[in-house]
Amino acid sequence: MEYKKDINKNIFRGYDIRGIYPKEIDEDTAYTIGLGFGSYIKEIGKTSCIIGHDNRLSSPSLCNALKEGILATGIDIIDLGLCTTPMYYYACIKLKIFSGVMVTASHNPKDDNGFKFAFDESGNCKGQEIQDFLSYILKGEFQKGRGNVTSYNIKEEYLTLFRENLHFGSRRVKVVLDAGNGTTSIIMNELYRMFPIDIVSINDTSDGTFPNHHPDPCVEANLEQLKKKVLEVGADIGLSFDGDGDRMGMVSNTAKFIPTDQYMIIVVRDIINKVSKKEFLADVKCSKSLSDEIEKLGGKCITYRTGNSYTKAKVRDDDLPFGGELSGHVYFRDRWLGFDSGLYAGLRMLEILSKTEKSVEELLEGINEYYSTEELKFASSDDKKFGIIEKIKNYAEKRNYQYLDIDGVKVLFDDSWALVRASNTGPNITARFEANTKERLEELQEEFLKQIEEYNQ
Repeated sequence: MEYKKDINKNIFRGYDIRGIYPKEIDEDTAYTIGLGFGSYIKEIGKTSCIIGHDNRLSSPSLCNALKEGILATGIDIIDLGLCTTPMYYYACIKLKIFSGVMVTASHNPKDDNGFKFAFDESGNCKGQEIQDFLSYILKGEFQKGRGNVTSYNIKEEYLTLFRENLHFGSRRVKVVLDAGNGTTSIIMNELYRMFPIDIVSINDTSDGTFPNHHPDPCVEANLEQLKKKVLEVGADIGLSFDGDGDRMGMVSNTAKFIPTDQYMIIVVRDIINKVSKKEFLADVKCSKSLSDEIEKLGGKCITYRTGNSYTKAKVRDDDLPFGGELSGHVYFRDRWLGFDSGLYAGLRMLEILSKTEKSVEELLEGINEYYSTEELKFASSDDKKFGIIEKIKNYAEKRNYQYLDIDGVKVLFDDSWALVRASNTGPNITARFEANTKERLEELQEEFLKQIEEYNQ
C-alpha cells in the first residue's frame, strides 16, 4: 500500500469521509487516511485508538489498510473487528479511549464505504474539522513508528449495558425486527431475547450486499417487508435498523409508518415529568408537531442543524435529556450514555408499550396534525449544490420571507415551512415541506421545486 497523493477531496464530507468503493475509496485511500489519523492523534498526545468495521463487503480490506497506516505512525490499536457503530461508541466510553475510526457507510448503498472518526473526547469530526484533516493529509508529513494491535470483544459488556438499563412492565409486546441484513444482525436477536418480549425476525442474516432492501429504515419504501410481516403475525409494532445500527425506523400494528419525529413525541411524553431539564433537541427537518407537543407539555424545543455529528454533540454540550433528528438518530441522556443506537431506541419504545395497553397510534393521539412531504432528493454535484442553497436564500430575501439558515434555508410562514439544504452525505440537494392543508403544501412545494429546478440546471 502507498500514500495516495491524489486522494479524492470530494469524499471528505460534512460528517465523515464517504465514497464509492473502489472508484473513490480504495485500500490506498484507507492506508493514507490511517497515516494521517495516526500522525494527528500522536501529535496531540494520544498513544492508542479504537477501530471497528461494519459488514459491507469492502469493510474488512479497507479496515486492514487503515490499520496498517495507523500502525506505521507508532499508534497502538484496540481492534473491535466486526461491530455496529453503537458498539464502537460504547467501547470508546468503556475503555476511555476516545480516539478512533469506524469503517462504515451507514445507510448508503452497498458499494459505498467510508470512515467515521474522532480525534478526542469532543466526538466525531465534522464540518471544518474534516476539511482541516484533509489539508493535514495532503501535507504528507507523517509520524513514524510501529504500533501494536490488540483484539477486543465488546459484545458481553454491551449486552450488560442494555440489561441493566431497561425495565419492562407487565404487558408482553410482540415485535417484528428487520435487521435489513446489516450489521445489527450480529447481535439483534440475542439482545432482544434478553427481555420479556415476543420476537419475529426478518432479514437477520449478515449480508453486506443488502439483498432484500436498501439499508435505510427511515425511508418508508424500504419497510414493505416489515409492514407485511407485522400484519401477517399480528405484531404490536415493527422495528427496522440501518446498515451500521445507529438508526431505527418504525411501523405501528396497522403497518402505518411512524416517522422519527412522532417517535420522539412518544418519548418526550414519557420522560418529560421524569427529568429535571425539560429541553429537547430536534433538527430542522422535524415536523412542527414535535415542537408544538414539547411546548404544550411545558418544555422547550431547541431547533438545530441536521447531522449526527452535530446533533449528538449539541445534546451533550447543552446537557439535554433527549434529542434527535428525522433521519433516525436519537440520543437518550436521561439514563443512557448519549450515543445513538437503533437497537436501544427500539427497546425504549417496547419498554413504553410494556407499561400501557395502548397501541403506538393511540400513544400519538392529540398531536397537532400537519401535511408534509418525505425528504426529497435531487442530484446535484458537490461543487454546485452549496451555490444553489445560496440562490434559494437570495430568493427568500427578495420576497421578504422569514427564514433560518442554520442548515440550508428553512423558510417560515404562519401556516407552513419549506426547507432546502445541501446534503452532507452525497451529491444531492434535499427538500422537505410542511403545511396546515394539502392545498398549501402543494402550493409551497410547487414554488420551491421550481426554484431548485431552475438553479440546478
